[in-house]
Amino acid sequence: MFRQPTFFIPHGGGPCFFMDDPQGTWTGMQDFLQSLPKRLPERPTAILVVSGHWETDGFALTGAEEPSLIYDYSGFPAHTYALRYDAPGAPALARDAASLLAKAGLKARVDPERGFDHGLFVPLKVAFPEADIPVVEMSVDRGLDPALHLAAGRALAPLRDAGVLIIASGMSFHNMRGYGDPRFTEPSEQFDRWLTGAVSLDEPARAARLENWAEAPAGRLSHPQEEHLLPLMVAAGAAEGPGEQVYGEQVMKTAISGFQFN
Repeated sequence: MFRQPTFFIPHGGGPCFFMDDPQGTWTGMQDFLQSLPKRLPERPTAILVVSGHWETDGFALTGAEEPSLIYDYSGFPAHTYALRYDAPGAPALARDAASLLAKAGLKARVDPERGFDHGLFVPLKVAFPEADIPVVEMSVDRGLDPALHLAAGRALAPLRDAGVLIIASGMSFHNMRGYGDPRFTEPSEQFDRWLTGAVSLDEPARAARLENWAEAPAGRLSHPQEEHLLPLMVAAGAAEGPGEQVYGEQVMKTAISGFQFN
């Protein structure tokens, strides 16, 4: 069994990949998501997705065998509230992940009722449309401490050797006021260059840099609230070697990136 990489992916805006897109705003991001299976050494035994759309006290993991979907977006066409992603859950993986986190001294629990939010089902419906790989969703901790999320990644790293693909789902730039505003183009690019450089470092230098992301050029402007950046810390924490930018383009006048860690 080959060790799986980890990824930090952009999940787009709401159900963007399943609506008319005459300007091709989401085409490049969709192409990247569709490329994910080809970037893997083999088919994953399961997928663990850290979503920026689920915040809890400590970490929580979905434990349902047949998770429902949570349509946590509003104002979109009616058909986007009928989207399906019927991937099976993986209660055993949820328990194993919670145990690894607990052994590292981190608060963790399994939530047997929680479904999959759009930070999971939208990108996975693009990347793994067959929905035949078991999936577990993991929350971010409400305290939004980057060091805590890096530690969570380190704790979960052994899952990679069991064939589990860890995907951190968020956005490298997430300021809702900035999308489509040309005044945010240069600041977003400044932060993107900093973030790409930080990701490319070896440990422990990478962790030290990422822990202080808010001090980066345009860091707080790019993330007024950091829940969409914190999943990256888990993906980075679960890897020792340098990461690389595997996706990058300007979307709605802002720089957006995706990263892979081997």
